[in-house]
Amino acid sequence: MLQKQDQQWVESVIQKFATKLDWVSEKSKFKIPYMSVNGTHDDRAAENPSGSEADGICWWTNGFWGGLMWLMHHETGNGKYAETAAISEGYLDRAFQEFYGLHHDVGFMWLPTSVANYRVTGNPDSRKRALHAANLLAGRFNLAGRFIRAWNDLDEGDTRGWAIIDCMFNIPLLYWATEETGDPRYKQIAMAHADTAMTAFVRPDGSVNHIVEFDPFQGGVVRTYGGQGYGEGSSWTRGQTWALYGFMMSYKHTGKDDYLQTAKRVAHYFMANIPENGVIPVDFRQPAEPVLEDDTAAAIAACGLIEIAKAVPEAEQAMYLNAAMKMLRALEPRCDWTEENDSIMLRGSEAYFRTRHHHPIIYGDYYFLEALLKLKGNELYLW
Repeated sequence: MLQKQDQQWVESVIQKFATKLDWVSEKSKFKIPYMSVNGTHDDRAAENPSGSEADGICWWTNGFWGGLMWLMHHETGNGKYAETAAISEGYLDRAFQEFYGLHHDVGFMWLPTSVANYRVTGNPDSRKRALHAANLLAGRFNLAGRFIRAWNDLDEGDTRGWAIIDCMFNIPLLYWATEETGDPRYKQIAMAHADTAMTAFVRPDGSVNHIVEFDPFQGGVVRTYGGQGYGEGSSWTRGQTWALYGFMMSYKHTGKDDYLQTAKRVAHYFMANIPENGVIPVDFRQPAEPVLEDDTAAAIAACGLIEIAKAVPEAEQAMYLNAAMKMLRALEPRCDWTEENDSIMLRGSEAYFRTRHHHPIIYGDYYFLEALLKLKGNELYLW
């Protein structure tokens, strides 16, 4: 699918990942990193690092370190990565015990850890953990509105009717649960949520709402919120990627063409807004100043575009692959391949109105490597 020079570039960057993660995996073996602080991985597995288990062991990104280790195990065959992944998976048992800090993001947490472990090794304990997480996610389904509730109670007020586009990445846990058990309920819930998201989240031009509030008793949309983007009606780029790649996941698990067409509509909007330099802003509709960027959105979008290229006729594939390569090539020189920082990607942004921007976030490293392995043809699909 790639030109020879692109394939050589992919191989060279994967080798950079291998060189760096060889020592980072040892240094952070007994951690669950979220970001780097002064060059060193923090640890969300530590007891109450910020005073709340919701920000500690229940933090939504806690599956990505394990997922990164499984990708490296798959690429290198080195058992030390599987060992490190299993350690982080074991830490997450405490999240089940805490319970109150868990919400819709259990897919992000247990797909790249327990489902990955079970797929690779057949570990029965991993299967049990993953099914437990799937039941927690299914239990958040609102029958009246046909959506999966997002967070638990927040300071913003009554959030019982809130759903977010990010959940398109969590429902693959439900697809897996049906595929694993033969029980159709999980897949039915996942597809009901995806069907709702197609109409309530994705706008006609392919841009996406981040938060939609439904009436939790009667169903129906009440209003939308800007969420982590610039504002209501704006276009938070990472939210675009959750939709772009997320609907592709639903298509891969169900074969429903509406999901593929929705993913393509979001992708075309995204590609039309990629800046000339390939660097993705936090929000496609943000003001020109300040210049706020989110490299993690580029990596996730690249993964989704590569998946779309696999699903379309050969004549259409280059359009998606070229866009993915443009963003990935822009990422590589912005990374830290030295021993000065435990993280690789340095310029992630959680949300537009956060005070902190352009800092390392673990899922940036994960999705960059996932995209490269897709292009190499040696993917371990964890979703």
